[in-house]
Amino acid sequence: MIGVGEHTDTIRELLPWQAGVRAQFPQIVAHPGVAYLDSAATSQKPQAVLDAVMDYLTTGNANAARGTYPWANRTTALIDRTRDQLRSFLGDASARSGVHFVGGTTDGLRAVALDWLAPQLRDGDEIIVPFADHSANIEPWVEAARRARVRVRAMPYDEAHDYDTDRLRAMIGPRTRLIAATHVHHVYGNDMNVHRLRAAAGPEVPICLDAAQGFGHLPLSVAALDVDFVVFSGHKAMALPGVGAIWAANRRGPAFEPGGWHGSPNTSGIVSLSAAMDWLDRTGLDRISRWSRALGARLTDGLDRLDSYAVLGCQSSLSAGSAVQRRQGIVTFRHREISSNDLGFILESDGLLVRADGHCQGDQGEKASSVRVSLHAYSTVEEVDRLLDALAALDR
Repeated sequence: MIGVGEHTDTIRELLPWQAGVRAQFPQIVAHPGVAYLDSAATSQKPQAVLDAVMDYLTTGNANAARGTYPWANRTTALIDRTRDQLRSFLGDASARSGVHFVGGTTDGLRAVALDWLAPQLRDGDEIIVPFADHSANIEPWVEAARRARVRVRAMPYDEAHDYDTDRLRAMIGPRTRLIAATHVHHVYGNDMNVHRLRAAAGPEVPICLDAAQGFGHLPLSVAALDVDFVVFSGHKAMALPGVGAIWAANRRGPAFEPGGWHGSPNTSGIVSLSAAMDWLDRTGLDRISRWSRALGARLTDGLDRLDSYAVLGCQSSLSAGSAVQRRQGIVTFRHREISSNDLGFILESDGLLVRADGHCQGDQGEKASSVRVSLHAYSTVEEVDRLLDALAALDR
């Protein structure tokens, strides 16, 4: 967590590193007057990822597991290596786990819900769903429960918009079949402290983790979290759109296998994911996380000094003296008079690209639209300060 002055020290320490990182993103370099502040929607791509995809498409492109000639064999081997690479990236040393490539987080969560969970559910069972998180981590579970006609219970939250593990512990019963959770909240930016869920859930209840805003943004150890599924999208983690993965521990319940007939894999997407993990390892997930948190702290400190703005989420994290600065590069806010959609257009006219809408949050989340700023390794102090200057000009 970032405390008094620590984010300033982090920025000073990492500035030389960050300048070198930013230079690796062609789209960022090509538009010096534009501040891309929407990385939670999708990340920009480093040159190393683009080069890896182009090299594959021009020297080794072939379908996987469909032929016996060298190009096809190399593609099949590449996909198998990427599965092993992902296990290592997640700190998984188990021989039982499985990795399944999917189109993205929504696709993956739906596969776990309908292909794995739904066939196991029986009358009297119940599942726990986080209704203040992203709809992609709500609707598939509700659909699975509806098909099986079992009870859906709402994940409890505390005043800091974190999971309330004391209340969760009291909810767990012998018929609890799954807990759905989120690694980093897509609106509030909270690290949701998933490591505490296993103690609350007990040793038997499976936990499925939506890691869309965590994978590729901060270190993620499945051994430390003790979850059963990790699902994510590659395009939020420096890879191409259209590829993601389900990591399945295969320790509680049957081993996961996606249902239905499967066509050709997204080979170029998988190549990009492998290259992205290589890039993230070289660049350092810890440094990426520290940089994004430090910029988020700088932004919340600045917003806290502007009377016209209300930052969503834990209010005790909004000052430089806070002991709970833990927003992972995502800061969401509203102006007290200007609509969020109008504010988004105003900022865009200044070259500040943010997201302004409801952010696909569930029924227990925010009811009105808001402006979300999401930062990454290529984001700069100057961009945050430029945003604060633009917002201050609208302060009343």
